Amino acid sequence: MGELLVRCATFNVLHGQRIGPDGRPETAAPGDPSAPLAEAVAGLDADVVALQEIDCLQERSGGVDQAAVAAAAMGARDWRYATALHCRSVPGRGWVPDPTEPGMRVYGPERQPEVPSHGLALLSRLPVHEWRALRLPPAPFGMPLRVAGRAAPVLARDQPRAALAAVLEGPHGPFTVVAVHLSFVPGWNIGQLRTVRRWIADLPQPRVLMGDFNLIGALPRATLNATSRRGWRGSARQATFPSHRPLVQLDHILLNGLGADAVGAVDVPRTAISDHRPLVVELAL
Repeated sequence: MGELLVRCATFNVLHGQRIGPDGRPETAAPGDPSAPLAEAVAGLDADVVALQEIDCLQERSGGVDQAAVAAAAMGARDWRYATALHCRSVPGRGWVPDPTEPGMRVYGPERQPEVPSHGLALLSRLPVHEWRALRLPPAPFGMPLRVAGRAAPVLARDQPRAALAAVLEGPHGPFTVVAVHLSFVPGWNIGQLRTVRRWIADLPQPRVLMGDFNLIGALPRATLNATSRRGWRGSARQATFPSHRPLVQLDHILLNGLGADAVGAVDVPRTAISDHRPLVVELAL
């Protein structure tokens, strides 16, 4: 393995919600509401970070632009935030959509959001040559879903999703990174993953696909390689959910165009936020 490694991380941050050692949400401490998220992202010390369940201008998370907060915390030189839905989080009602806003918008250092939304972000310390974004429609039905702080599953409706891709300049040349947050509805998330595979087929190798797939174990890799030998491999087998006592791996970093010898150190550190643990992998890129 080469000496120059790129540290990649994916983290479903649960809008920066603090989670106690028993897995239950904790009341926010006085002070800067964005501090726990900033501290968690900075602590990853990653060159490229994919974040899921990011809030923007939501009252529950202090009304801040969480993607911009995270980018500043890690020292990202470029980043994008894609809205999965424009909405407000209302206690007792969940997401209340904003009918005046389009399905997806993409923001970054030079374009700031003006209305509340929720989505995912891709942040990079490395130079970026190209950005692209994709909207993934929701499943037409919901499913029971475990929620932090609830003893029993909650019937949840699926929501639109987003994907972000970037062509970065690494130590050994260009490579592609893709951030996703797939549906929790079984089967629908597999279809979304296949859609993403087709969407990035023209982007340069090596490719790094990372995010919360809502698929366990080897299922994401098997899905990507199902129709032909496309050479996708996993980078780590580490349980990431729930954060206080990880039992399953929902968060993945998959590789295309890289061998097993390109994978260095792997970590799933506990942070003060989220019901997921981040997955951090060092790669020779």
